Amino acid sequence: MWRSLRSVVATGLGGTRCGVVGVGGTRCAVVFDGSSLSVGGSRCGANVARSFHLSVTCQASSRSNLNKPLASSEMPRPGGIASFMRLPVQSDTQGLDACFVGVPLDIGASNRSGTRLGPRQIRCESVLLRPYNSATGAAPYDCLNVADVGDVFINIFNLPEACNNIRDRYMELLSTGCIPLTMGGDHTITYPILQAIKAQRGRVGLVHVDAHPDVSDITLGAKINHGSPFRRALEEDLIDPHATFQIGLRGSCHAQDGNAWQINQGFRVVSAEECWHKSLVPLMEEVRAKMGDKPVYLSFDIDGIDPGFCPGTGTPEIGGLTTIQALEIVRGCRGLNLVGCDLVEVSPPYDFEGTTALTGANLLFEMLCALPGVTANK
Repeated sequence: MWRSLRSVVATGLGGTRCGVVGVGGTRCAVVFDGSSLSVGGSRCGANVARSFHLSVTCQASSRSNLNKPLASSEMPRPGGIASFMRLPVQSDTQGLDACFVGVPLDIGASNRSGTRLGPRQIRCESVLLRPYNSATGAAPYDCLNVADVGDVFINIFNLPEACNNIRDRYMELLSTGCIPLTMGGDHTITYPILQAIKAQRGRVGLVHVDAHPDVSDITLGAKINHGSPFRRALEEDLIDPHATFQIGLRGSCHAQDGNAWQINQGFRVVSAEECWHKSLVPLMEEVRAKMGDKPVYLSFDIDGIDPGFCPGTGTPEIGGLTTIQALEIVRGCRGLNLVGCDLVEVSPPYDFEGTTALTGANLLFEMLCALPGVTANK
């Protein structure tokens, strides 16, 4: 509903009445009390209210008190605290619209380890980023209050307990309405994150970029690992199978019909071969049309990108997406009601130059630029 409003004249927030010019020029009353939204006497859903709040806040509130990344003109890039983009660090999400958070986990990995070092390396490489998006015109730090909230404490000797640690921490982070942008960590982490999001936001649509489907049932007797998060998520009704897109799948399989299970559940599977030699802008138009206003989670495994671009990962597969296509996917999520994003499976020991982590940092910034409430001048 909020997208159908032609313009908003905000006289204040937190219980203040706003004048709105509706579709066709009809005026209607809008009341937003900080958590709920009513338009013309009709109460809107929580997700619509949240998107309206972010949009109006960006247009109407003072920008002077928003956190900003530390610029290279203020501190040389090798200096300063190594938070994401050298943003301020805080321990909770009070007052934040979005946050960067690390989950240094790799005990769910089936091949090469090292993703526990991913959040730290992504933060280090993020010093090269600047606060404005020259391609899309997005100015996220002029619209949203953002900080780095550090890393989730996890038991690195017990994977089920680590998942509980992650779920409980995300319940805290989400309780204020903040949108988490997560640095992994292996892909196991998405499962407990989705558990927390289901509790706070409800079932979500899913945009999943990966070389692998991650819908295995049991591996070596274990039901929880980086190859099973979306099987577990579907079993617990955390994701809508008919609003789930898996993009970039490829490689050899354990069975001839390797993607049959999730296709039968209703997933839209787009193999890497279907993406070769073409723009993915039309695909993302399909994604946006399917999702509508429902809450959506974006999960991006760096191995979705070809290892020629991003070798620093645990289970590389040749013939993958290009970094240009990766940008098209993330930028194509603009307009979705994103409630969370993650960038997982960066394993720094397998890329001593840091290019994989740098790519991950850029994609996380693009995710921030695609969030509801971020304005763009292009």
